[in-house]
Amino acid sequence: MSHVFNVTASVLGQPWQWRGGIAPGSGAAGGIDDLIEQLFRARGAAAVDLDRLRSAKLRDWLPDPSIFRDMDAAAARIAAAIRAAEPVVVFGDYDVDGATSAALLIRLIRDCGGIASAYIPDRLLEGYGPSPAAMVALAGTGATLIVTVDCGTQGFDALAAAKAAGVEVIVVDHHQASTALPPAVAVVNPNRLDETEGAAFGHLAAVGMAFIVAVAVVRTLRADGWFIDRTAPNLLDLLDLVALGTVADVVPLTGLNRAFVAQGLKVMAARRNLGLAALSAVAGIERAPLARDLGFALGPRINAGGRVGKSDLGVRLLTTLDPDEAATLAAELDRLNVERRAIEATVTDEAALLTDRTGNAAVAVIASGGWHPGVIGIVASRLKDKLKRPVIVIALEAGPDGGMIGKGSGRSVPGVDLGGAILAAKDMGLLIAGGGHAMAAGLTIDASRIDELAVFLDERLGGDVGRSSGGRALFVDAALSPRGVCIELTEVLDVGGPYGQGWPAPRVASGPWRVAKVDIVGDNHVRAILTGGDGARIKAMAFRSGDTPLGLALASAAGRWCFVSGRVQRDDWGRTPAAELHLDDLAWVD
Repeated sequence: MSHVFNVTASVLGQPWQWRGGIAPGSGAAGGIDDLIEQLFRARGAAAVDLDRLRSAKLRDWLPDPSIFRDMDAAAARIAAAIRAAEPVVVFGDYDVDGATSAALLIRLIRDCGGIASAYIPDRLLEGYGPSPAAMVALAGTGATLIVTVDCGTQGFDALAAAKAAGVEVIVVDHHQASTALPPAVAVVNPNRLDETEGAAFGHLAAVGMAFIVAVAVVRTLRADGWFIDRTAPNLLDLLDLVALGTVADVVPLTGLNRAFVAQGLKVMAARRNLGLAALSAVAGIERAPLARDLGFALGPRINAGGRVGKSDLGVRLLTTLDPDEAATLAAELDRLNVERRAIEATVTDEAALLTDRTGNAAVAVIASGGWHPGVIGIVASRLKDKLKRPVIVIALEAGPDGGMIGKGSGRSVPGVDLGGAILAAKDMGLLIAGGGHAMAAGLTIDASRIDELAVFLDERLGGDVGRSSGGRALFVDAALSPRGVCIELTEVLDVGGPYGQGWPAPRVASGPWRVAKVDIVGDNHVRAILTGGDGARIKAMAFRSGDTPLGLALASAAGRWCFVSGRVQRDDWGRTPAAELHLDDLAWVD
């Protein structure tokens, strides 16, 4: 395989190779369409899908809801509750996927003329998912129908308690399931082990499944004549919520997810959802939103409520029709996000010091007391990026019997199914509770069994982690002269978006560049000014890299010539928009 710019070992010790093993052909220089086709092919797109990938229209990807097991039963029961004005409680998770899923169904039910409210458990006091106590308490308020979103597939005891209390439950989820299912009117989950056609949509976030449930509910109500004398809701107006939850849950942006995000960004740009408009305002997003805004600006603020504040703030923001309330809630979430970042930084630093103890284990399992459980998922993600292997971070606290209990959150790397391994550990009795999906998982464990868990995960996932990390290379989509890195290029590359998990943003290699200036800015970010022999000049950023091999190489690079690789981004901070490079690697010019 040819190497980009003949780089076989960069400063990070990795070769630069063409993504997908596909070097740009002569046609890739023939125009925008050829470049976009090159990007799609390098990401594994089939030739027959190229046209619908370009347009990413919902109608080209959305399935018939009835292909999913229990979907028709779920739609019929929710429709019946709407017609009878029966209050529906939507029980969500406290993360962004849970908040957007709950908000979507609440807005749908209300827009159809029904009654709906939210219940979001407190992360610290109640933990993840439905509990028997919560189900009984809701039954005591008169609830007769509960819809769990982004949770419930593993809620056996809780759903049994609800059934005993006379409450019917519908589960709308995407987490991996066991052979047995909890007692419910319906369990709508593409990752059920008995799913057939619907299994092709196992990559959807819970909010994506909630949208398909909404389609089924409206279809059922329309067939019953419910909309003869009332206006049916415009389901497309809910796609901003679907886009936010999908990006924030880091599910692959392929197939239907890609259409959800592409169309949802258009809806979000109209700012019809008052809560999202207010949140965009406090986040300083004045232009049309991009997919990365959902993951790095809006998502963390929604998450902050569940992590270090009140767990229902996100749902309240996303469902309010009062602009004053929207502004107040958005400001509070922004404040909590600042607090969350400070806590996260402390825990990340402390956890990073413990990573050496994990040795060469396939999965780094790190545990300590005094850590805020609300940030351990973010910390696991940070350390996963640094270690290039799955990481589980566990916060220890005193249990009710005096022993130590650990609440853990894990993040994985492509090709390693962490959620499946956690579910297997639970089935073996290693965990008190646990579940998740391939890229993320959560667990509760007796502290005395953490070492056993680490051994189990090493044995189960060692091969997958080895294959994931073996022969690691940096994959490049285009090679450019310095003048080729320009603002016009960002506009061309945007056509191939939205980008995210499973559909990575294009990486370019460029050079040769001379490093004119290097300094450290902000939170340990390395900033470099690069000049090309063709007169080009550009700002390059290596984020959180001041003490990494890349950052240290840049710090000593002033006056040297190099090739660089990274993502080309639009910089709107100056008077005139410009391109800047977000660096992943560099290689010296011989």
